[in-house]
This record gives sequence, C-alpha cells and structure tokens, in this order.
Amino acid sequence: MRGALRRKAWLWLAAAIVIAGAAVASPRLYRTALVGSGFTAEMLCSAVFVSHRDEQAVLAEDLKGPGDELLSFFRERIERDRKRVTASFYGIASQTAIFRNGLGCTRIDGKSEAELRAEAADLFPLPPPASESEALWPEGERVDPDASAQGVDGPQLKAALDAAFTEPDPAHPRRTRALVVVHRGRIAAERYAPGFDAAMPLIGWSMTKAALNALVGLRVKDGKLAVTDKALLPEWRGDTDPRRDISLDDLLRMSSGLAFDETYDDPLADVTQMLFVDGDMARFAAAKTLVAPPGTEWHYSSGTSAIIAAILRETFATEQDYLRYPRERLFQPLGMRSAVLELDAAGTFVGSSFLYASARDFARLGLLFLQDGMWQGQRLLPEDWVVYSRGPARTLPDGSYGAHLWLRLRESEGLGVPPMSEDAYYFLGHDEQIVAIVPSRDLVIVRLGLTRQGGAWDHARDLAPIVQAFPLSQN
Repeated sequence: MRGALRRKAWLWLAAAIVIAGAAVASPRLYRTALVGSGFTAEMLCSAVFVSHRDEQAVLAEDLKGPGDELLSFFRERIERDRKRVTASFYGIASQTAIFRNGLGCTRIDGKSEAELRAEAADLFPLPPPASESEALWPEGERVDPDASAQGVDGPQLKAALDAAFTEPDPAHPRRTRALVVVHRGRIAAERYAPGFDAAMPLIGWSMTKAALNALVGLRVKDGKLAVTDKALLPEWRGDTDPRRDISLDDLLRMSSGLAFDETYDDPLADVTQMLFVDGDMARFAAAKTLVAPPGTEWHYSSGTSAIIAAILRETFATEQDYLRYPRERLFQPLGMRSAVLELDAAGTFVGSSFLYASARDFARLGLLFLQDGMWQGQRLLPEDWVVYSRGPARTLPDGSYGAHLWLRLRESEGLGVPPMSEDAYYFLGHDEQIVAIVPSRDLVIVRLGLTRQGGAWDHARDLAPIVQAFPLSQN
C-alpha cells in the first residue's frame, strides 16, 4: 500500500512538472494558471481575513475538496502579520491578494502593495457602530421566533430546515451553511452549519448585483444618476462610438449589446479572466465590442455590473467619498455591520460578485426591497425604485429578469419544478446563494452555501416547503 501511494505521489509530481513547463511555454495555459492562482489567493484571503474562517477548513472544503482536484496543484502562503495571501502554480503564475480594513481583499495588479495600502489608509479608522444588541432584529441582533409565529406551521418549518441541511447524496453535496427566514419583519427561524454562525460574513457572488442596484438607486435619489443617462464612460463618448447609446437602464437590465462570455467552467472565459486575472474589471468589460444594438438583446454579464460600478464611481468628487458610500448610505442605515464590498486593484467596487455579508445582513437587504425601499419609517431608496427594478426586461421574452434582480427561477422551471410563489423575486449567486423575497407571505429567505454539483440543491424545490409553512399576508 505504501509503495502504491508513493508511486501515485510521483505520478502527481511528474504531471505537475509537465503541466508547469507547458504553462510557461503556452500563453493560454499560463493565463489558465493565473485564474487558478488568482482564485486561490482571492478566496483564501477573504475567507481568512474577512470571514475569519479556519484556513485548513477553507482549503479542505472550498479550494481542494472533491471536484476541485486541479486546484490541488496550486500552492498558497498566508502571511497573517501582513494580512496577505500568495498563490502560485508550483512557483509560476503567482498572484497575491491583500486585506485592507473595511475594503476586504484585493488582488495586486497594476499597482504596488504600498500604493494599494496607502489608498485605504485611515479610510475606516473605526468599526461600524455597534447594533442595539438587546433590540429585536433587524434593529438589533436579538431573535424571538414567537414575535412572528402566528399562523406558522411550526412542524413543517422545522422539517424543511432539517431537510435543507441534510446530505441525501454524498457524491453531490449540498453544503448549506446558513439559512435565515424573516417573517413580518422579524427572524422566524435560522440555522447554521458547524463552523459558521450568525455573525460570519460569507460571499454572495452575484447577489452582490442586488446591492449594486440599491447603490444606483441611492445615487438616483441623490440626483447624480438617471436610468436614462447615456454616454456613460469617457471611452464611449466619441461621436461615432455606438456604445454612447447604451443607457444605464440597458446595463441594469443586461441589455447593453456588449460581448461578454459568462462561462464559469472555462478559465479563459471573460468572467473568469475579469474576476481573477485583470486588475481593472470595468476597463476590461467596457472595452468589449458591441454585438447587438443597445436595448435589443438580453445577455447576462458580470462585466455589465463592473461597468455600472465604474459609472457610479464617476459621480463622486473624491475617491474617499466613493469608497465610503456603501457603508455610510446603505450598510450602516440597514445595520449591515458585517458587510464588506471588495474592490479591484483599480479601486472600483466589484459590484458583480464580491459582497461579503452574514446571512442576517443579506436578509436585511432583502427586507429593504420587501418594504419597497423603506426602512424604519424612512424612505431609503427612491419612490417606485423597487417597482422599476421588478419590471421585466423587455429584451427577455420569459420575463425572468428585471434591473439586476431575478424575477423567476429559470433553472428550476427548466426542470419542471413549480415556483415557490408566483410573486417571488430573487437575488441569486453562484454556488446556489439566494435571497428569496415573497411579498404575498411577507417573507424573506436567505440560503448561503457551497453547492457545486448541479441538481444537489434546487431553490424552488428545497425552499418551497419553507414558504408553504407561512400564512398568506393579510395586506
């Protein structure tokens, strides 16, 4: 047995040497290796320094577990004193991500580490204000399930929560990590997997786009943006540049007409190169060619969200104002103390993918939308902003997408699974993250996890029993 293991180890080493040599010789393989090192550095940095997870658990569960065998070729180094992580493919294609207080982790690209750290110096000298711990959620953190229990089918709710954390097929793990259910504005139920808790911020992936929607709405309320705005970026403003006709509404509804390959399992696709190799994500996406007239075709694109984050940036007089805006105008008013919206190396928020927040804080964001942009009696988002956001993109015949919000669960419908509720709408993220907003039952449901195999988790199938445990709203 020991000899067989030794032979296997030598085979892995020989394969690694061959692949490493090929990567040096081939630009395509080298850029593939850069994706792996960038992904490893970025994810490990955020997991350790933002989420405060155990590094060995992250490596075993998130980066080098079953299904992630290729990432086992990458080597990582965590420097806790410098708050940075470096990853490489056996010494080549090295990438480093650094942690900065209040801004999370950023891959170094195009700027030095010293420059990046200087940009964030003294930006957030104090942590977010403490919540009223004795107040009920969402004003504070105290939870009283009885506060919203009237009419709730308790046994069904418990059974549905139990089922969400089971692993019926170990070969296709669900890995649900957090589940929060909000009814009538209060937490009615919550549960966490071992190693995770109510305060831990976790990545939302494309649920970040809903936070970007809210930030745009706030800037519209400020009078600094309008959804009809065009000629949105300096490089699009030439008289003969057809991209000058792209409106902010086109971008919010994924109808810009710009080319962008959103294939996650292809390391050379636009989305993986943008997120894990390029240091200026908005520039990367904005440089894409126009393949359809603006406002005529729907095409889901994380590059679109990167562009919107850059447009948002242009509305501020100073970089400091831009960097403080999400915390001061969105996260703090909602009590989202755990929320961290990360930046790329160019200093633009990664509005497509890199919002970290606890399940409770994602629920606060969902509750803001459920309450039509109102919070504790005050209007936060513009009047009718949520109505606008829920309006279906006219470029998508099935009506499943609004303005950076999902209106239907297309994958579930494709499998013949009925919707959890006809009026529900959603924030959706990679690896089966979801915030489901169900107005007819006054519900917000948050599920965070790491589900990488298709079919292991289905939002409509697995959350419908939770929805059905709650009564229809009387409003």
